[in-house]
Amino acid sequence: MDILIKAAQLVLSLSLLIVAHEMGHFLFAKLFRTRVEKFYLFFDPWFSLFKIRKGETEYGIGWIPMGGYVKISGMIDESMDREQMAQPPQPWEFRTKPVWQRLLIMVGGVLVNFIMAFFIYAMILFTWGQQYVPVGNAVYGFEFCETALQSGFQNGDRIIAVDGVEYEMMSDMSHHIIFDNAQRVTVERDGQRMDLVMPDDLTARFLAANEKMFAFMRYPWVVDRTLSGSPAEKAGVTGGDILTAVNGTPTPTAELFVNEIKSNAGKEISLTVSRNGTEQVKNMQVTAAGTVGVQCQRPETILQAKSIEYSFGESFPAGLKFGVQTLTRYVKNMKVIFTREGVKQVGGFIAIGNIFPAEWDWQSFWSMTAFLSIILAFMNILPIPALDGGHVLFLLYEVVTGRKPSDKFLEHAQIVGMVLLLGLLVLANGNDIIRLFPK
Repeated sequence: MDILIKAAQLVLSLSLLIVAHEMGHFLFAKLFRTRVEKFYLFFDPWFSLFKIRKGETEYGIGWIPMGGYVKISGMIDESMDREQMAQPPQPWEFRTKPVWQRLLIMVGGVLVNFIMAFFIYAMILFTWGQQYVPVGNAVYGFEFCETALQSGFQNGDRIIAVDGVEYEMMSDMSHHIIFDNAQRVTVERDGQRMDLVMPDDLTARFLAANEKMFAFMRYPWVVDRTLSGSPAEKAGVTGGDILTAVNGTPTPTAELFVNEIKSNAGKEISLTVSRNGTEQVKNMQVTAAGTVGVQCQRPETILQAKSIEYSFGESFPAGLKFGVQTLTRYVKNMKVIFTREGVKQVGGFIAIGNIFPAEWDWQSFWSMTAFLSIILAFMNILPIPALDGGHVLFLLYEVVTGRKPSDKFLEHAQIVGMVLLLGLLVLANGNDIIRLFPK
């Protein structure tokens, strides 16, 4: 069921983004009286799942869910319609339009995707606001990944500053450490401050280890409630209790508590409970599944999350700012792809699907959709033949030189670009398959 929910979110998200992208090309083409022969979601070689004609345009849904397209008359694209290009140019064709109009038609898709991302971010902030735990509230320190531990961090360290900068948000701080070549991280350990010098190959090591997170905030297991009839309820554990030890083994963090309970599945344990500053020991039987029937308070509650609400007017500049920050971070991370370890991180449909949660959550869905919209826009504007950016590159060449590249050259460039994109598709989805069988 989890796979189906993720797949449904992926298909819906990509469908919205593809339609929006192609709509950008379509609208500018119509604005400049350029004929659009087809508007398709997904590709339709040989046949389509659905199609309908309105006016000069055929609208449809293809059977290969790997993108979409608009077929514009008089344009060399993935359709490779040489027969049409061999005919005399017509006034409604792309090739007869002024270069500035052709340029706007080609950037229309990217423009719509960027606007869509900024709008979604704005509406997310307006609807749900922004909630995060400030780095300074991590009073119990951080739990670090193996790469971080090898780089000098210790579980329980509090991060004070990175290269002298104190960060408010955990995501910004982690990104600087991993991807911005941080030189020095100031931590507080056992009440003492010290500087840790980061290794030059930290990014490569982090990627090679396939770590999911650099660090996360520690928090104790504070009981929210006990389940009816559970061992904890029978033993007298109640909401607000802090579970500090199992069989005398300290469990200062929720993760350590879970690990200790699971390691004692089916056994009798003594659970140390702190209630109003006083410790009590309660004996109980752990279930065969490794649980005692207690639910933990949300870390946002324990660590006092910060909440920011936005009015409708405030949400738009805030959404734009958030979108620009996301785009900037993504562009900076592109350098990683050109490294040996970075190539291994390129993912296909499985990797993209896994960024969606296993349960349908609209806030997460729209956040991921906005993020994918930025990725789609940026990737499409890269100066690679067969992508929008390739067409833009040739149009800019025409603007600068006053000479239009020959149709034969554009055909060859289109073929080269399609081969490159096919290779990238094979690489990305091949990585997904390899990750399914890590051994």
